[in-house]
Amino acid sequence: MCTVCGCGTGSVEGHHAHDHHHHHHHPHDHGQDHGDLHFGQGPAGVEVAGMSQARLIEIETDILAKNDRYAAANRARLAELGAFAINLVSSPGSGKTTLLCRTIEALGAQPLAVIEGDQQTANDADRIRATGAQAVQVNTGKGCHLDGHMVGHAMEHLDIAPASLLFIENVGNLVCPAAFDLGEDCKVAILSVTEGEDKPLKYPDMFTAAKLALLNKVDLAPYCDVDLDLYEANLRRVNPGLEVIRVSSRTGEGMDRWLGWLQGRLAQKSARAAAE
Repeated sequence: MCTVCGCGTGSVEGHHAHDHHHHHHHPHDHGQDHGDLHFGQGPAGVEVAGMSQARLIEIETDILAKNDRYAAANRARLAELGAFAINLVSSPGSGKTTLLCRTIEALGAQPLAVIEGDQQTANDADRIRATGAQAVQVNTGKGCHLDGHMVGHAMEHLDIAPASLLFIENVGNLVCPAAFDLGEDCKVAILSVTEGEDKPLKYPDMFTAAKLALLNKVDLAPYCDVDLDLYEANLRRVNPGLEVIRVSSRTGEGMDRWLGWLQGRLAQKSARAAAE
């Protein structure tokens, strides 16, 4: 986990000298930098060589406990708004950003906001903004995932409307993001047909944590000699209750089911918020 790669301690503490209370919304100037956030350029400096397993477990537990406190604050804020948050997770190159852009365009007037996570550059946030959606880029430096504090801080830079969708595009990585709660309502795993049918078996934690898997780039299946049914079978071997939707950003296949899934979950969340 992150006690090995060393990204966890620095990112959870947030590299800030002050605390942020995420249940309050504070307006910010969305100037030329769009409120993009940067969380360091180097490793967190965790020393692992010679460390006992008990000490590693202690550090992991501490990191996750701190993260969960930030995530709980994010979740409370989203519950107040009746906003539905989706943590989009995948390996690099799955087509997350392209699929997200197509989704935003298809949703039309639906209120939404986006948090983009990458180690460096604002390229993906710029692509999202080109659709007309508001987006904040979070650069993690050497960190290999977003955490609860980063997301809470990013939420302060967004005007999240009641009954809106919040898309959190995580750093491309199928390992650490599985363990870090961001305050989202669910994780949605995106898997490209070009990645191989055994991908879910190699990275079971991520697909176990997800509520939905989007099997993406299905238009390429005839050219990749892949078995789409085997993809789904392997996904359900690691998570029997996982819902799977086959999609293509290029042809639009499956987009109606994906949009219907989003709108249905948002309606349920908004109804609960109104009842409370």
